Amino acid sequence: MDTQDKPDDRSSPKIHPSLRPQRAPSKRKGKAAGKAPKGKVRLQKYLAEAGIAARRKCEEMILEGVVEINGKTVESLPAFVEPDKDTVKVNGRKVKMPERVYFLLNKPKNVICTNFDPQGRKRAIDLVDTPFRVVCVGRLDTDTSGAIILTNDNELVNRMTHPRYQLPRTYEIRIQGNMETAAIEKFKRGSWLSGGKGGAAQVRVIRRNNIETALEVTIQGGLHSDLRLVMYREGHKVMAIRRTRIGTITLKDTPMGCARPLTKAQVDYLKKSTGMM
Repeated sequence: MDTQDKPDDRSSPKIHPSLRPQRAPSKRKGKAAGKAPKGKVRLQKYLAEAGIAARRKCEEMILEGVVEINGKTVESLPAFVEPDKDTVKVNGRKVKMPERVYFLLNKPKNVICTNFDPQGRKRAIDLVDTPFRVVCVGRLDTDTSGAIILTNDNELVNRMTHPRYQLPRTYEIRIQGNMETAAIEKFKRGSWLSGGKGGAAQVRVIRRNNIETALEVTIQGGLHSDLRLVMYREGHKVMAIRRTRIGTITLKDTPMGCARPLTKAQVDYLKKSTGMM
């Protein structure tokens, strides 16, 4: 704005505060302030864990007045519920906490890790035989195959995708041509990415010849897409990336395109690793 276009504050009419238009009070009161009372959880979290909808959508439903606790309509946030005692209804229907389910999927290429896709592509959740609404824990892009966990345990999803708790991920990467030893060593020390230096990686050479180089790469909390980007920047064409392991959980007895329930020991391992037990 040029100087001549700026309003002259001295000539602007003064409006008494009492005459200024007042904003309508928001129903969303201090949603994030403080912790839930002992023995209670936030209502939107409870609804999300029951599989009603994503947490943000549940917040909208609460503000729309379609949620009841013990017969009383809730229309503002924060709101809390005592799961073992309170009766919660959405649009007049009682909310029941579903059974917790945990699956390991060996995702093929050209399958997406999202629950909604306007393009109608094959989704990871379409390959899991369960009546419950499950989501992917993290993502693998369409060109990457391998291990991914799906569950309806939202608390575990949140923890496993948090940088503090992310487990080591192991990938098998096939690269066109013979990758030099110096390049492999550079990759071990940490790769320079757009957001800064990536963490050091554990790298094992599976095979190396003039046609291709196959590496087993383990990274702590890194992203598979970073691996593809790093190789591209170093002038190496990636032929395939497959995630073979999440922590200690492997693809053993899980054929491509198939999902299997995690064992109790594996579920307990995930919960202990993310501070839930």
